[in-house]
Amino acid sequence: MRTGSEPTTARSALRARLWLSVWGLVWAMFGTAAFTLVGRPGWAAACGVLWLVIAVNFTLIVRHLRQGPHYQPGRDVPPYRPPDHRRP
Repeated sequence: MRTGSEPTTARSALRARLWLSVWGLVWAMFGTAAFTLVGRPGWAAACGVLWLVIAVNFTLIVRHLRQGPHYQPGRDVPPYRPPDHRRP
């Protein structure tokens, strides 16, 4: 049931985002190094920019994980207020 408060009570799969950003960091670093060695400075720069964006995202994810239940409530915290079962 939708309550209308989903934007404020939505949960993010932070641990999944963390591992995906680690995967992206590895590939961006590899791409930057590979394109630099091959002599493609444009592609190396593009991978470098992508590397920077992923690193900022990774930092924010780690920050949100360390903030605890405020951003990542546990399984015992409901995702929204329970619906009112009283009928008018």
